[in-house]
Amino acid sequence: MKILLIEDEKIMRVTLQDAIRKKGYEVVSCETGAEGLEQFKRENFDVVVTDLKLPKISGMEVLKTVRETNNDTYVILMTAYGTVNSAVEALKIGAYDYLTKPFSHDELLLTLKKIEEHLNLVQENIRLKKEIQSSKIKTFIGNSPAAKKIFEIVETVADSDHTVLIQGESGTGKEVIANLLHYTSGRKNQPFIKVSCAALSESLLESELFGHVKGAFTGAIKDKKGRFERANGGTIFLDDVDDMPMSMQVKLLRVLQEKEIERVGGSKVIPIDVRVVCATKVDLQQKIKTGSFREDLYYRLNVIPIHIPPLRERKEDIPLLAEHFVKKHGVAKQIHSISPEAINIMSQYDWPGNVRELENVIERMIALSKEKIIGEKELPDYLHRQTSRENDFINWHYLEDHFLPLDKLTSRFEENLLRWALEKAGFNQTHAAELLGIRRSTLRSKLEKYDLISVGKQMNESEV
Repeated sequence: MKILLIEDEKIMRVTLQDAIRKKGYEVVSCETGAEGLEQFKRENFDVVVTDLKLPKISGMEVLKTVRETNNDTYVILMTAYGTVNSAVEALKIGAYDYLTKPFSHDELLLTLKKIEEHLNLVQENIRLKKEIQSSKIKTFIGNSPAAKKIFEIVETVADSDHTVLIQGESGTGKEVIANLLHYTSGRKNQPFIKVSCAALSESLLESELFGHVKGAFTGAIKDKKGRFERANGGTIFLDDVDDMPMSMQVKLLRVLQEKEIERVGGSKVIPIDVRVVCATKVDLQQKIKTGSFREDLYYRLNVIPIHIPPLRERKEDIPLLAEHFVKKHGVAKQIHSISPEAINIMSQYDWPGNVRELENVIERMIALSKEKIIGEKELPDYLHRQTSRENDFINWHYLEDHFLPLDKLTSRFEENLLRWALEKAGFNQTHAAELLGIRRSTLRSKLEKYDLISVGKQMNESEV
């Protein structure tokens, strides 16, 4: 704590300075009010201790100047008995305390100690507020080109009031991006209100968004503010906007155009200042084609589009995400890392549930682990099976999308294998049979079965 001492009596000034310094505080002493104010302009002080009666510039003038210059600086006045009324007046205009001369050094040091404790409390509150603020900012993790592009867009548009439409599959992190847009904007100290359009019925959604007046419907026993009103000055996040009923789409369009709302059952127009961020899990243009989403609303929402690719399209982000979730969920068990082998297996999986599924797997691995580093043995069985498939010569993804009965699948495979062997052997049936590890007569019968004898006509005359 840094203290400025202003006292015109030399002996008192020196003794107070020594007492303050012995207590571990940094102190600068001055003889006059003018000198003190000059020093105050040059340096930052936590506390100013000044005599009330000073030549030319009084302690009261020092107090007023300090309060006008830096409202966070504490001022302690020293006053003689006859000027106590003036000291009381000083308290009214912002002095922290006054000491009546003569006073002991301990009285001053005790007052300084109280100020120090208060300053420490203020700093702790500031630190905690910053921690709370930073904890609200959910981080979008990634170093892929797609992630970098998203970061660039967020950084560019965060401080604007343009409507943002975030598109991505379930679990890709659309809410995280909405969160990031709000808490890195100038609206970060204002409300951030979230609404799931899929979770509420049409009637409930209207009341939730716009509020209602008493008696608007059965159960409306008092006036209620809607989410738009509660978000005033801040941001509203409309998740799953693709599930919004057509009747509500009309009303949302009006809000975006007019920047005002009316509560359900009410007639009063309420102006609002809200930044709108929406998210959709489907392509809204396809919904426009089917007539289930308004085209005019789409263009109002899609001012700033942000597309979040599925995790299978940015697999280079999987190691970063995995490490992030290990640090996030592994604290209680002191688990701080994940093995390269586990990362390798995870990177081969397509993650249909995207980042949400990855986080759930990491949580499960941490719960099952007895080591300080989680590894492949904690991975779910289906990830191991998937890895085995990836190393197989069969395209299992294609097979799942084009599945046939077993007899048709095996027949198709055998026919393609015969064609491959003939081509590999230069259409020499003897060599093709050797390649397949079967008799030439067996090969011949299989070629007849699949009507592939015509292929054999391309072979050498000696083999016909």
